[in-house]
Amino acid sequence: QVQLVESGGGLVQAGGSLRLSCAASGEIYSSNAMGWFRQAPGKEREFVAAISYSGAITDYRDSVEGRFTISRDNAKATVYLQMNSLKPEDTAVYYCARTAQSTWSYIAQSEAPYLYWGQGTQVTVSS
Repeated sequence: QVQLVESGGGLVQAGGSLRLSCAASGEIYSSNAMGWFRQAPGKEREFVAAISYSGAITDYRDSVEGRFTISRDNAKATVYLQMNSLKPEDTAVYYCARTAQSTWSYIAQSEAPYLYWGQGTQVTVSS
């Protein structure tokens, strides 16, 4: 079993930055893709960013492209989301997720391939 724990959320003013971390534990010794999703109050959960196991392939939703950066450290079993130039519309609970074992270049933007999910961390951006 795999456990994912997010950290780094908080309250920040518009234009500010936050760095989210997601640490995996348990059965972590396999290649897999990782992703970040978010859910704002009253809205569906949506894709934010994803990264392949190698780290060479990343993808972002259009609204965060150029402001957010996803990265990973496989030796630490941790994935990060650097969020810059935050906007009030980025306010949401952010979840990290991990797919089943995959190739080093696999990446996923939909929720279906992600088997493991964290509990989420709240990000609030004030105007």
